[in-house]
Amino acid sequence: MSRVYNFSAGPSCLPEEVLKECAAEMMDYNGSGQSVMEMSHRSKVYQEIIDHAEAQVRKLMKVPENYKVLFLQGGGSTQFAMVAQNLGIHTHKAAYIKTGVWAKKAAAEAKKLGIEVTEIASSEDKNFSYIPRVEKIEGDYDYAYICFNNTIMGTHYEYIPDTGKIPLVADISSCVLSEELDVSKFGLLFAGAQKNLAPAGVTLVIIREDLITETPLPGTTTMNTYKTHADNGSMYNTPPCYTIYVLGKVLDWIEKKGGAAGIHKLNVEKANYLYDYLDKSDFYHATAEKGSRSLMNVPFLTKYSNHAADDEAAAAKEKEINDKFVKESTAAGLVNLKGHRLVGGMRASIYNAMPLDGVKALVAFMEKFAKENA
Repeated sequence: MSRVYNFSAGPSCLPEEVLKECAAEMMDYNGSGQSVMEMSHRSKVYQEIIDHAEAQVRKLMKVPENYKVLFLQGGGSTQFAMVAQNLGIHTHKAAYIKTGVWAKKAAAEAKKLGIEVTEIASSEDKNFSYIPRVEKIEGDYDYAYICFNNTIMGTHYEYIPDTGKIPLVADISSCVLSEELDVSKFGLLFAGAQKNLAPAGVTLVIIREDLITETPLPGTTTMNTYKTHADNGSMYNTPPCYTIYVLGKVLDWIEKKGGAAGIHKLNVEKANYLYDYLDKSDFYHATAEKGSRSLMNVPFLTKYSNHAADDEAAAAKEKEINDKFVKESTAAGLVNLKGHRLVGGMRASIYNAMPLDGVKALVAFMEKFAKENA
């Protein structure tokens, strides 16, 4: 079977060049006579692999010297707790902007740990279809928290809130290295790797050194303390060795594409191609509002969704047409296009590794499907 175009929200497609390199080195990495999957993380050869990955993160994201780069486990969901446990230690107060599922879950986790969470803005009134504008955040908060790109809802921050001396924390899981980002404006950034960086299994954390505390919230475990990992070069325990190895190769691929700026240019071209078609279509429409649209995740509905909320027949027709779209697109080699249940319809995740040809193939299919089902 030939390769499909994979529009999954995560784990997502990886660059074919990287997959081929990994396959070629599977049995023997760099003359070591072993796979990276089986070598000791304490070996000299693996130390070179993780050092290279960190160096590439620092170079491509222009990480300032006073920040630590960590490779952790547990995904973004573990970071919901770690952020609160390690940063919410002075006033025990934090400001959250609620723009979707992941920001809601992060706030709920902080509340469980005794943090007084203030929801300073929300877009829940329109099913999280836009990013509220909060230019400045003030108060005696230990930190402020945002989800920079919302995978499910297909929204993205077009600005960075000014938080002054309040450390700004951002979940950048679904947009990391899809664009240039000024790391110095954040106290902490984290990203699950399985969308733009690597297979699932490693979480990238970039944290300003003054936020690494020896005294997190009482009861915080050793593994949930940033200092544990910062002091041990991300090797307090066995790290996700193979995933970090692949991450390093993906970063090399990004560098060849012109770094974050070069990748961003390609991503804008892909997203514009899809959004332009959606905005002109009488059959489909994008769910995210202009000015808040993600370059990475594009949810869209058909015309049958317009009356589905208050009409049983329309709802049944919408489900029928969505199921048909997913089935036929899969048969056409365009996979994982089913939308999230909270939005419905379809969703095309067009991360860094998705080529423009994949987006063009999707639009060609959508056009054909619309004509056949109008």
